[in-house]
Amino acid sequence: MFDIYRRAKAEANYNATVFLGMITRNHGLATAKTLINATQPSDGYTALHQRERLDLTVEAVVVENPKWRALFTPEELSRAEKRLRAYGYVPKLPPGLSTG
Repeated sequence: MFDIYRRAKAEANYNATVFLGMITRNHGLATAKTLINATQPSDGYTALHQRERLDLTVEAVVVENPKWRALFTPEELSRAEKRLRAYGYVPKLPPGLSTG
């Protein structure tokens, strides 16, 4: 999760201070689950969408990476993928993977 923060700052000129605070307080997995399960996208998600960098969102990192997918329920993966698609981002799923 810290890598997402660093990349957003370096690559998208987005300083995600609220996200950094969340991962510092709650750690990565809890933060990711909170963001994915929220009824609305976070302000950070919106900021990254405006910068055309949804690849730097928690949703994209979780959906696209088999290492992280295993930590989430099928419902969470589906929710994350639907949010990405709703904003015009097509997740890059490794062969054989889907959110079901």
